[in-house]
Amino acid sequence: MTHIQRTRTRFAPSPTGFIHLGNIRSALYPWAFARSTGGDFILRIEDTDLDRSTQAAVDVIIESMRWLGLNYDEGPFYQMQRMDRYRAVLAELQATGHVYPCYMSVAELDSLRERQMAAKEKPRYDGTWRPATGKTLPPVPEGVRPVLRFLNPQSGSVVWEDKVKGRIEISNEELDDLVIARPDGTPTYNFCVVVDDIDMAITHVIRGDDHVNNTPRQINIFHALRQPVPVYAHLPTVLNEQGEKMSKRNGAKPVTQYAAEGYLPDAMVNYLARLGWSHGDDEIFSREQFLQWFNLDHLGKSAAQFDEAKLRWVNAQHLKAMSDDALAALVAAQLQPRAIHGDARLPAICGLFKDRCDTTLALADWAARFYAGVTPDATELQQHVTEAIRPALALLADKFATCAWDKSSISTALKEVLAAQALKMPHLAMPVRVLVMGTAQTPSLDAVLALCTREIVLARLGAGKI
Repeated sequence: MTHIQRTRTRFAPSPTGFIHLGNIRSALYPWAFARSTGGDFILRIEDTDLDRSTQAAVDVIIESMRWLGLNYDEGPFYQMQRMDRYRAVLAELQATGHVYPCYMSVAELDSLRERQMAAKEKPRYDGTWRPATGKTLPPVPEGVRPVLRFLNPQSGSVVWEDKVKGRIEISNEELDDLVIARPDGTPTYNFCVVVDDIDMAITHVIRGDDHVNNTPRQINIFHALRQPVPVYAHLPTVLNEQGEKMSKRNGAKPVTQYAAEGYLPDAMVNYLARLGWSHGDDEIFSREQFLQWFNLDHLGKSAAQFDEAKLRWVNAQHLKAMSDDALAALVAAQLQPRAIHGDARLPAICGLFKDRCDTTLALADWAARFYAGVTPDATELQQHVTEAIRPALALLADKFATCAWDKSSISTALKEVLAAQALKMPHLAMPVRVLVMGTAQTPSLDAVLALCTREIVLARLGAGKI
């Protein structure tokens, strides 16, 4: 009986600055693949860049993943805490002859590179210190601490079947001997990644295609350590709206900012999933559907472009589909910083306004009008609250003071005033909307007023007498 290996994927960000949507998509797919195959998803923090790595950046990565519901099974593991393990594997590679010391100074390397570029050659290490049968190495310079280089094979090719890009073949002649430990003995990125992927038994490496050039070097290190090579899927870049690579420099926002702006985690997962993967023509789907459908065979081959208007539309669809109670909880959280505390009316307010909102922040803006003061739009006030309409507003206020406070009774009172004053509904409804809600554009007036308190409506209508 064949043993089917359990899927194990990882997200391995560097904590050097905030995490944006292009980065988090590199977490979404390995998470989804692990979840859809009943496997494990591991979080690994690649913090070997000591000058740029910060704990604050780690916190934002974890907070962003928590908000999006990208729960991990193991980790976070930190590379800086694994240095002893890397050094042990380096020693193992040295013992088997896969690693050698190189004493070439930075100045010598720079001069070599300049000569190669002048001769229109690809700049690369020339193997001066590479051991070979019958070769005499230069004398070891005094007081120089060497780097350790990986003895890359000089013939044959590195070949892998990429789940996005198809078959990729790189000749070993193209690859020079990679530095895998610095003079102080600290291991370098490509080496650490391989040791981590081996120790964490990673089966599928799903990452951005900026790593494609690292892959042949990493595969050769796997071979040297006699370990199975994972399956690779290199995702095309996410471009911003100007068609440039999404980055902080190019105006990308931190993932956490979308939470503050009232986007829903499930809508973000839906939108991000479609930035490089598809299931037929399905545009809107739940998290459960995404995990049911997800596989690596439908990952897109071309760069996806971020589109904020599309994201807002996706968010609006998810918002409409949410229950009023669930929305009310999110809107209550948006109202808290404004020192507004919702009450039992909040779910019904969300239900009434959710069709015209694309974020919970927009919904909170509407809800706030029921609890805090409103400042009517000056232009609309001038247009709709005219001298001619004031008698009708006064009569309406009288009726509102005594009628039962429900949608049906409010509707009856409005109709009675229209009949008494020989007016059409817009003539009365528009000024009432402007005074009570601050704008002439609202859902059905009787439904809006029924959700306001009688006291607030009478006070705001009274303001129309000024």
